[in-house]
Amino acid sequence: MTDLTSLGGLTSLAVRTVKEPRPVLAELRAMNLPREVLWQALAAVVLVSVIMAELVNMVLASTMGGPAGQPIVGPLAFVGIQFAILLLSVLLIDRVGRMMGGTGDLDGAIVAVTWLQVVMVCLQVVQSLLLLLVPFVAALVVIGGIALFLFLLTAFVTELHGFRSTGRVFAMILFVLMGVALGLSFVLTLAGVTVPR
Repeated sequence: MTDLTSLGGLTSLAVRTVKEPRPVLAELRAMNLPREVLWQALAAVVLVSVIMAELVNMVLASTMGGPAGQPIVGPLAFVGIQFAILLLSVLLIDRVGRMMGGTGDLDGAIVAVTWLQVVMVCLQVVQSLLLLLVPFVAALVVIGGIALFLFLLTAFVTELHGFRSTGRVFAMILFVLMGVALGLSFVLTLAGVTVPR
């Protein structure tokens, strides 16, 4: 039985996700949580992630003996931006997956994105500790985190939509990511946003 009511249960499931991503996602989907609860869980994970980032910035500023750097956006705006990104991810996983012949649904996409974010928050905790204790190792964790993100996302999409080839799913993910990046770049260019010099 999947235990999501305790920190120990969440941590244990997050660790098992790295080893068995597809069975874990299947277990989470089998819980059949209401869609309202899924959206609330996604919002809660975003809040925890942003709070973690703010705490790390404060701790780093105090340990380094200097003021924290001025953030580009405030915490509330960052919450909105991150939630919007995850919402877009949910819609892309659902719609693009079904366009490619997948059998997943919107609720499953919410579960996949939410749990992926939970695992990334756990990794964020590890990275923050290493950044304070062994700074030079933290960079390796960042690289490993990107690889883990792509690995889990590929496994989740494959499981959600019942695809057979993880290689094709991975290629599809890269194609969609490049398309989103190009589209965002185009929109920012039209809006007059340029890279500061």
